[in-house]
Amino acid sequence: MTDRIQGEEIIQDFATTMKDRRILKAFGTRVKALRKQKEWTQMELAEKIGIRFPQLNKYECGLQAPPFDKLIMLSEALGTTVDFLLTGELTDTQLLHNFRLLERFRALESFRNNDQESIITLIDALIVKQRVEGALKPLR
Repeated sequence: MTDRIQGEEIIQDFATTMKDRRILKAFGTRVKALRKQKEWTQMELAEKIGIRFPQLNKYECGLQAPPFDKLIMLSEALGTTVDFLLTGELTDTQLLHNFRLLERFRALESFRNNDQESIITLIDALIVKQRVEGALKPLR
């Protein structure tokens, strides 16, 4: 019974928080940014969480908050936490969701420092390349 009451309190707190227009707008901005990182259309993300894309558009524009169950589905589909979607803050407990990457990073921890630095430099270069390509996309 206590778990049910706590769950209801969390949902009520969520509903109250999402009435703040600034929070709702920031939430929508984060959802849109994460969707675009994955190069998904609104229709694709909406399909993944079982809603129609006009509803997702309302979330992204900060016009409406999703119900709690859809918030959870959004976080899972976008590979992030509910906390990040709501607050924009990354937590220390945020996990790397790509298991293959996680395995590789764990293996790299045993490499010599020079080799680790080389790999970090390569990753940094790939990140810069992606950001530049993303910045140039609107110009095309």
